[in-house]
Parts: sequence; structure tokens; C-alpha cells
Amino acid sequence: MEGFNEQVVKRANKPINLFIKIISVIILIAIPIVFSFLAFAVTAYMFYVGLFLFIIGIYVVWYIISSQKVEFEYSVAGDELDVSKIISLRKRKRICKVPVREIEKLEKGEKSVNSMRFSKTFIAARDIDADSENYYAVFNSAAYGKCLLIFTPNKQILEGMKKYLNKDIVIKLFYNRNAG
Repeated sequence: MEGFNEQVVKRANKPINLFIKIISVIILIAIPIVFSFLAFAVTAYMFYVGLFLFIIGIYVVWYIISSQKVEFEYSVAGDELDVSKIISLRKRKRICKVPVREIEKLEKGEKSVNSMRFSKTFIAARDIDADSENYYAVFNSAAYGKCLLIFTPNKQILEGMKKYLNKDIVIKLFYNRNAG
């Protein structure tokens, strides 16, 4: 094996993640309160049903809150860029595997790919709204056709890819020159 570079990037927390956490805790607290009132109105067994649902709800809320922790792992081994999504250190899912030689375009910033159409977009960026730190890679996939990968690599990952990238991409990306 010629070289192996690896990077783990934590996804930035957005307000929607906080909203999901708050709503799940509010629902968890509301369950025993609602069933306590139903115990007085309907039957006393409703209190036990509410208690049972509350105990199950603790696990469900823990699972929801811990699932908000998402990391992306980029690894370059030879000519292959492998991107995986890790959810709360318990579930790993491969997002895509890209042969670096098949990358047609690799640029920082969304302007160059904004007008292009893609059959599949893979998002593995730390913060999708931080355009200044995201790289956009355009490649052809046998399964999907023309694809776009949005990711946030560090220098080490880019250096691992440099050897196999198209010369025009290397000149433009690493030497800040506009290639024909």
C-alpha cells in the first residue's frame, strides 16, 4: 500500500438539532403528566401506562439525542477516497467510494458547480453552510452517473489525493493558478 491518510470531521450542531432535543425532552415530560390526568378521568391503570411509557421514553430520548452526534471519516488509500458517516460511534455507513483519478473537478467554493446538474449529491461536510471551507468534487459513478461530493478535507487528505488527481486540478488547487 502506497499511502494512507485519514481524517474524522465532526458535523457542526445546527439550531434544528437543538430544537429536536428540546422537543423530545418536552414530549418525554408531557407523557406522565397527561397519563396522570387520564388516571383520574378514566381509570387508575392509566397511571401505570404513563409510567411504563415514560420509562421507555427515556431510552427513546437518549437515542434521539445521541443520534444527533454525527462524524464523517475521509480516508485516502492509494487511488481511492472513501467517505463514511459515523452516527454517535455506534453506526457506520459508507457514503461513497471515489476513485481519485475519476474526479473531474475539485474546487473550494460552490460557484463553479452551482450551474451544473447532478444525479446524486453526497454531503459529508462539517458545516454545509460554511462555503469557504468546503470542497466540491465532481465525478462520474457507474451506479449514479454524474455526482457531486461536498466535503471538508484537511491538507493531509488533499496531499494524499494530489498524486492521483488530474494535472489541471493540481495546478489550480495547490499552486493557485487558473488552468486552461
